[in-house]
Amino acid sequence: MSVFEALMLLSFGAAWPAQIYKSYKSRKTAGKSVAFLYILIFGYLCGITNKILYQRDIVMILYIINLIMVSTDLCLYYRNKRLEKNENITPIM
Repeated sequence: MSVFEALMLLSFGAAWPAQIYKSYKSRKTAGKSVAFLYILIFGYLCGITNKILYQRDIVMILYIINLIMVSTDLCLYYRNKRLEKNENITPIM
């Protein structure tokens, strides 16, 4: 197990709960990069694949937790995008 890899994943993971909360409460997509979220998901999937193929250890759990958090933020992005779109629809009378 790489202690530094685990510390890196813990550091990244520490920021996601705040981002998820912010995305949930704000109901806005402003300042959020969907491309960045997809890149992070790809990176975490690569890390998980590496752990499965070459170096099975407990650190894989950190990759999975981070992947779940980033995926949650991505889902909130699309929810917020839909909410913003619905706000811009004006009723016809």
